[in-house]
Amino acid sequence: MVTLIDYGIGNLRSLEKAFQAIGAEVLRTDQPEDLLQARRLVLPGVGAFGACMNELRRRGLITPIHEAVRRGIPLLGVCAGLQLLFEESEEHGRHEGLGLLPGRVVRFPDTTPDGQRLKVPHMGWNTITYEQPAPLLKGIPEGAYFYFVHSYHAVAANADDVLATTTYGGISFPAIVGRAHVFGVQFHPEKSQQHGLQILKNFLDLSE
Repeated sequence: MVTLIDYGIGNLRSLEKAFQAIGAEVLRTDQPEDLLQARRLVLPGVGAFGACMNELRRRGLITPIHEAVRRGIPLLGVCAGLQLLFEESEEHGRHEGLGLLPGRVVRFPDTTPDGQRLKVPHMGWNTITYEQPAPLLKGIPEGAYFYFVHSYHAVAANADDVLATTTYGGISFPAIVGRAHVFGVQFHPEKSQQHGLQILKNFLDLSE
């Protein structure tokens, strides 16, 4: 059973179909009690960081997410869901995140390190580079391609939390983060074909 946190913002249907394709039973919910009874939690996200946090707060889901993590329930943040795991974001002002991982979320600059104009958002297929061994990466080859769509990226305070990176416009940033049983992917696994499905399968296979 996978519990998708439904707070009105996110790519839930496509994620739901991806998990179902690998044999998972999926519950979409915005009920705090469901989060505490979950076997696996997935935090999706599309759009602005502050709007996502406001909806989580309005629905009373922040405390249950923290309690579920405290209990050892595996959690996977997807796209903006990865960004929400960190302490804060600069998107449209300063916004406090879930604080499950130390670090912040920043916008891509308008130019590359060598002064060329950088198109934002970052949109398209990119390869990943391993930084740390992790069960989430089982069966994923070095240099595998994943699909990204985002204007902001995480800056992790602890390098050990960065499991894989990718590069856009000469800027390296976390593609996969994780600590203990909390994970996040900046790309869209549900749009990343077999490698994306393998990431989701690895998440299902994590021990609690």
